[in-house]
Amino acid sequence: MSRTRTITGAGVLATALLVLAFGNQAVTEWIARHTSASTVWGWFLRTLSWPSWAIGPRDNSTKAMRDLLAQDLRALFLILFVAAILGMVAKSIVGGAGGFVLGWAALIFASALAAFITAFIVSSPTFLGALGAASAGSAYGLFVGWIVGIATAGAKRATA
Repeated sequence: MSRTRTITGAGVLATALLVLAFGNQAVTEWIARHTSASTVWGWFLRTLSWPSWAIGPRDNSTKAMRDLLAQDLRALFLILFVAAILGMVAKSIVGGAGGFVLGWAALIFASALAAFITAFIVSSPTFLGALGAASAGSAYGLFVGWIVGIATAGAKRATA
């Protein structure tokens, strides 16, 4: 009996692995200390670690707690929004090139939406700040989404 991955499952798994592997506090701090944003590799690693999350704040101030909550919710919402987008649309996609484009687009939209919504939780939120956060989120989806696209391209449509 062979097990096939559904498009939704493959996309959510790929997204969760990216968030867990590259968004954790140890990796993001290492990237910040050991890479330069002025190099291609450093820029890509910094983009890859965009949906960062942490266990605890650097200090116990209210600002740090709100920023930590927004950061952690952004990473969680990213995974949930990818699941919702893929779950709604994947039934019409068989896989292959359609699955690739769907997975890539799902990460672009999900990351922009997660960033926009959580931008209102941070201390001193503004609408302009939310738009800037959504812009950074969509950039993450654009440059990292191909990884999710590859995962969804190899998956099969769920059979009813």
